[in-house]
Amino acid sequence: MADTAPPLPLKGRRQDAGATATPVALRRKATLWQRIKRDKVMLLLCLPGLLYFLVFHYVPLLGYVTAFQDYQPYLGYADSAWVGLGNFATAFAEPAFWSAVRNTLTIALVELVFFFPLPIALALLLNSVVSDKLRRFVQSVVYLPHFIGWVIIVSIFQQVLGGAGVLPELLDSAGLPRYDMMSDPDAFPWLLTLQLVWKDAGWGTIIILAALLTIDRQQYEAAAIDGSGRLRRLWHVTLPGIAPVVILLLILNLGQILSVGFEQILLQRDAVGPEAGEVLDTYVYFHGIKDGDWGVSAAVGLVKAVVGTVLVLGANKLAHHFGHEGIYRGADR
Repeated sequence: MADTAPPLPLKGRRQDAGATATPVALRRKATLWQRIKRDKVMLLLCLPGLLYFLVFHYVPLLGYVTAFQDYQPYLGYADSAWVGLGNFATAFAEPAFWSAVRNTLTIALVELVFFFPLPIALALLLNSVVSDKLRRFVQSVVYLPHFIGWVIIVSIFQQVLGGAGVLPELLDSAGLPRYDMMSDPDAFPWLLTLQLVWKDAGWGTIIILAALLTIDRQQYEAAAIDGSGRLRRLWHVTLPGIAPVVILLLILNLGQILSVGFEQILLQRDAVGPEAGEVLDTYVYFHGIKDGDWGVSAAVGLVKAVVGTVLVLGANKLAHHFGHEGIYRGADR
């Protein structure tokens, strides 16, 4: 009979199994302090960003208490009179407030419809360029306006489209009526959108180009083998590949729909008048900073924040309904 090794005792086997499971059990039972000590390097790397958002985004939220006070800077938060919802009632009763809301929504919708798709289209065009040198050159050219300040951009448009600019002079020399787009209230939303396109369309392609790089090249090869042309590959491979990023950017833009560019509009508000150029950001500035009506300004700012939050949460929930992740995963995903 061949020699066989005696089986391990049951007790020994239980000890070995217990020894194997012990580290897992320890990891599950680690205390908060143990986890902090274990991940201290990563936490230290996150600390500067955390402090930035804490100091400049979360702590200032406490200032919204002025929306419910007749706030006076020399009295401070503690001694200013409490008025409850009186500031909201005052703002909602002013025709200037509703005019600012109407102008804000008009400008935001025009920019959303005519500006938001352009970086996507431009990124698709850049991605189709075969020559790397040509692509880098075009990217550098379209990125450059982003780093130019609004003061310079408005001055450039004034020299081209203003009353004494190039376009009115060309129309005059051709025997046509002069047209000053910079002072036309009806054209003001389109003027702002045109300026935004020239300044930030190229910069907005960065995220889309990064999303295009994540698409597996084998999908294009498989589609080409199946006989798909350029348009079908675009429709069935490219667009579904960048859809999560596009939806994410759309949701974030909806959250900022009531903020349409304070500096850009402030520089051109007087040219078209408050009736066409007053938006919620400039309304808050002139009421709070210039007129000293801090409570009403804070109330309007709080309304903007609440509306933006509701739009983001609602759009994110709608994205989940259509099978997309949105800006965060749902609890049931």
